Amino acid sequence: MNRVVHPIEQESFRRLRARLDTSRFPPLTRAVVERVIHSAADLEYASDLVLDEGELVGAHAALHAGAPVVVDVEMVAAGITRRETVCRLGDAVAGPGLTRSAHAVRLAYEEVGPGALWVIGCAPTALEELLTLDASPALVVGLPVGFVGAAESKAALRQSGLPAVSNVSEKGGSAVAAAALNALLYHPIPTEETL
Repeated sequence: MNRVVHPIEQESFRRLRARLDTSRFPPLTRAVVERVIHSAADLEYASDLVLDEGELVGAHAALHAGAPVVVDVEMVAAGITRRETVCRLGDAVAGPGLTRSAHAVRLAYEEVGPGALWVIGCAPTALEELLTLDASPALVVGLPVGFVGAAESKAALRQSGLPAVSNVSEKGGSAVAAAALNALLYHPIPTEETL
């Protein structure tokens, strides 16, 4: 099913490309960078995001093959428009040394097992917890926002060697995390003619 793009979105991307040359990026990297910038109207993401085209290719294939998508909060889930997601925050309970967000990650992992795509846009502790699990993710979109732990958790994600989309700064959030995943959802599946 082809996605119908609204004229406002088309114009927004035209203006984005008029202000920033994204043609130097490989296809999936370009898709993620542009959609994240579009979601935040923040051109600085072009130099702040850290991603790898090969990892995105693998994640794109896993996503379109039906791999589960796990989110840290319902706001991220609400932004992912073409896929069901798993969010266990409503079932999670904080405890000594464990935030609700971290507990939700544990619960979600028990549900989906390895190979999922994880989209974390709110809680650094969710990202930190994911890094303690043997989740073998297809991709971690690690874009939590905040002044406490956000940049550090994203640095730890990059150091983990897991396939990831992250950024260097403290900024991020639900909208940009959902946008990164949507970029992979919206990007066409390669056909024999396009390979």
